[in-house]
Amino acid sequence: MKAAAEYIWIDGQKPTKKLRSKTKILDGPINGLSDIPMWAFDGSSTCQAGTANSDLILQPVFMVPDPTRGKPRTTTSCLRGGGNVLVLCEVLLPDFTPHESNTRAKLRIAAKRYSRHKPLFGIEQEYTLYDADGGRPFRWPKVSTAFPAPQGPYYCGIGSDEVYGRELIEAHTAACLKAGLAVAGTNAEVMPAQWEFQIGPLGPLEVADELWLARWLLYRLGENYGISAKLDPKPISGDWNGAGAHTNFSTRETRRSGGLKHIKEACERLGKFHLEHIKVYGADNDKRLTGRHETCDIKTFRYGIGDRGASIRIPAPVAKAGCGYFEDRRPAANVDPYEACRAILETVCGKGFKAED
Repeated sequence: MKAAAEYIWIDGQKPTKKLRSKTKILDGPINGLSDIPMWAFDGSSTCQAGTANSDLILQPVFMVPDPTRGKPRTTTSCLRGGGNVLVLCEVLLPDFTPHESNTRAKLRIAAKRYSRHKPLFGIEQEYTLYDADGGRPFRWPKVSTAFPAPQGPYYCGIGSDEVYGRELIEAHTAACLKAGLAVAGTNAEVMPAQWEFQIGPLGPLEVADELWLARWLLYRLGENYGISAKLDPKPISGDWNGAGAHTNFSTRETRRSGGLKHIKEACERLGKFHLEHIKVYGADNDKRLTGRHETCDIKTFRYGIGDRGASIRIPAPVAKAGCGYFEDRRPAANVDPYEACRAILETVCGKGFKAED
């Protein structure tokens, strides 16, 4: 039996990386990563190499069933024969060392270093649906004078007058579940055509890997509906919410009785490295972090209990229980989760975080 392996990786575009993928047909069955060989690609076409030395290596690191390629229609269909997989890869140089764009390799080191703290992450990925041409949010009119009514009825709304694109969202959720990803929920967001899904709680590498694959599934399924999903932190200027990737975090210490003390200590440490975190929390985040629309100003750091206008929110139930987790509300929707998780890990569990220039 033949099987299709979709090799997925993160490119080197700046300031915001994008996903790439290509298909390799393998002899099945595929039972694990050991059945998936390394593969090469043209790094000069992904902003990761020059044309004179363009060969880069894809190292498979995480694999799930491919929900976009279903059961066979005929006995001769190789791409619909079952056993097809999605394969997330790290990008390596020809000498098999990590490429400079490979932020997963750096998180891998940090996750091992601080594993004794048993860190757990949950990421709330907000995004905006656009018409296929990408010119405007899905079902929004071409002229601003005819834009939807002001924010208010859309968050967790019901009905076609308030909710745009649910068919894609339902398909995406089903695909994440079929792939075995730890999707925890979905909801319509504050701006029409804006949505959110959540991944976690998982360890640092796992949550970032699964978020990238969930993003890939969202983009791929959007092709079937003529809809593009975008991670722009401020899709529409004016009195409209931006889009973030709120990152929830806990350690063994914060989850234990009396953990609220450790949560507040973590918040104090995060405040000392605020500007370093902002450097890796997503491009154009200044357009979103304005102090309005459920954000704190990008130049300001503060934390509070139940405060969605703070940089860090300590949920009210956590404060009442005296232990649990906190939510970093600063990361933008387009953040690289490998970098966000490493920044939080190194700041809370280590000596602090220094963003690379």
